[in-house]
Amino acid sequence: MTKKEIMDAVTMRRTIMRMTYEIIERHKSLDGLVLAGIKTRGVEIAARIKERIKELEGIDLPLASLDTKPFRDDVKETTDTTQMDVSIAGKEVILVDDVLFTGRTIRAAIDNLVSHGRPARVGLAVLIDRGHRELPIRADYVGKNIPTSSEEDVVVHISEIDQEDAVFLTKK
Repeated sequence: MTKKEIMDAVTMRRTIMRMTYEIIERHKSLDGLVLAGIKTRGVEIAARIKERIKELEGIDLPLASLDTKPFRDDVKETTDTTQMDVSIAGKEVILVDDVLFTGRTIRAAIDNLVSHGRPARVGLAVLIDRGHRELPIRADYVGKNIPTSSEEDVVVHISEIDQEDAVFLTKK
């Protein structure tokens, strides 16, 4: 298996900062905005966006943590570890994930989200969009587009979990 670094810690920090600025620019008011990270690494990326918005705008956005496993159509898990401490009814929710691939995780995240209420709008922010969609899903905020082959994987490391910030392209 070959492994190539396509994003280092500095580039990842800058990319998340740029995504944060895009979120701020597209919203006249951040009131009514909720960030929902998709477990596991999407939650950490969402937390970083939340902190940047707090630093830049002085607004402490609510942050939810979504578990997609009980809502998947391929593997069923009965335990739902979602943490939703805010009402999303009528709010704009931005789902945050590390990699957008087939779109199936995002579909499951939306199913989970609407089980908690009916948001006014759902957006999507992803660190990496690698293509190969199986469902008609696209991200509103993309850190980096990385065209991949089906023999490649995109592996995201987040320091809170993996002790380093980096994105790797691996070949099977």
